[in-house]
Amino acid sequence: MFKITEFTVETIADPFKILEGDRYEFIMDLEVEEDDELFHEEGVILRVIYVVDAGAEKIVKHEFQTGDAGKYIDFEMEDDELEMVAAFCKANLS
Repeated sequence: MFKITEFTVETIADPFKILEGDRYEFIMDLEVEEDDELFHEEGVILRVIYVVDAGAEKIVKHEFQTGDAGKYIDFEMEDDELEMVAAFCKANLS
């Protein structure tokens, strides 16, 4: 399990109105325990695309990256982590 220590959120523009709903990009700095397989000495960042469409809100994409160079980390979140991150996104929309 990890802890979100800092984050930014931005609205993703869709000038051509191809996508339905509002899309947001969350960039989250994570604190990961050393014994966790996700742990990297450089730190870990979680990038999330979150969509709000007609009352439905959900994560449509997520990826982990190293904190220094933004290198992709091939790792999937567990169900409880997905729920925690989705709740965090919902609570922190501006």
